[in-house]
Amino acid sequence: MKVLVVNAGSSSLKYQLLDTTTRVVAAKGICERIGMAGSQIEHRLGAEGEKIVRAYEIKDHADAIRLVIDTLLDPELGCISNISEIEAVGHRVVHGGPYFTQSSIVTDEVIEKLRLCVDFAPLHTPGHLMGIEGCLKAMPNIPQVLVFDTAFHTTMPETAWRYAISYDMAEKYQIRRYGAHGTSHRFVAMEMIKILGKPAEDTKIITCHIGNGSSISAVKGGKCIDTSMGFTPLEGLMMGTRCGTIDPAIVTFIMKAEGFDPDRMRDYMNNECGFLGVSGISSDSRDIEAAIEKGDKRAWITAHMLAYQVKKYIGMYTAAMNGLDAIVFTAGMGENNPELRARACRDMEFFGIELDPQVNAETHHQTNIVRISSDRSKVQVYVIPTNEELMIALDTEEVVKASKTA
Repeated sequence: MKVLVVNAGSSSLKYQLLDTTTRVVAAKGICERIGMAGSQIEHRLGAEGEKIVRAYEIKDHADAIRLVIDTLLDPELGCISNISEIEAVGHRVVHGGPYFTQSSIVTDEVIEKLRLCVDFAPLHTPGHLMGIEGCLKAMPNIPQVLVFDTAFHTTMPETAWRYAISYDMAEKYQIRRYGAHGTSHRFVAMEMIKILGKPAEDTKIITCHIGNGSSISAVKGGKCIDTSMGFTPLEGLMMGTRCGTIDPAIVTFIMKAEGFDPDRMRDYMNNECGFLGVSGISSDSRDIEAAIEKGDKRAWITAHMLAYQVKKYIGMYTAAMNGLDAIVFTAGMGENNPELRARACRDMEFFGIELDPQVNAETHHQTNIVRISSDRSKVQVYVIPTNEELMIALDTEEVVKASKTA
């Protein structure tokens, strides 16, 4: 099945057209600065084709998806001759709230439920909705499916997902740990299970999705039993601009001291903290590493704070699973920042974790799976490039086929 995978943000729309049978990417790209001056499309034929950049006025997400379709149909740039070749559209959705525990075909009722999820992921869901609505306008007769990052984490036991707030308040507002990046965690965990070569139910894996947004999951028996992100994507590790887990009293302290209202405080924790806030330099780890080379103390503290937090989660989740077979690093920093991996896995011999320094240092910007643990390491450590788009496409195909036979 040819599936168009869409990942819409507030001012961007990433897309990928792939065949679920051959798993070949026909085209991919991104529409940027939607609704802003200087909007453009970056487009590639195939997964690694030459990048073509063209400027267009892109007023809204409906404009963006029409531009994507026109580009896919273009005799020079495209890869299809008719829009009917697109058999389904799969949308990445960060947070399904309490309403979605599995991928769902788009209906009016589903859209209304998704609107109720805005407060769970305020940085992401409004953009998702705009992208979905744009696709529905441009392709009204093509089935569309929502694939939720939170779905993978619904297997967590209640002892892991429940917060120690009053039971009635938790039930009233559906406050619980939902997690995020589940599509990525699921993909790399499945790949790692294949590598381990034993029954999925006998495996214990920690998956580290480390990027501008980061989360770590404990995957036991092929199922998530705990994850670092929580009620929203703000909890857990420090991130590019997000503070991660902090003492909740800090929130009310800053609000009182600075006169922040709830919206301003939410914006502060999501956009002014993390790498950017601690370093004072950037939210990008590449800038942080460059500053460390120049002797910047705050940059050094920033990078080592993140590594220490990753190390703590590895220790916690090893205890939670009563053992560990493998650690997987994935996503932007996980795949491309050898320094982070080295710092996080240093002094972990007690857990049977030891990297091969040379292989680790040489592993970045690769599309293949690489083992970076030493031959002496009892725990296997791998870098596995994530492929959320493939997981979304496969889920989309399954849901569409199921809907036709229902």
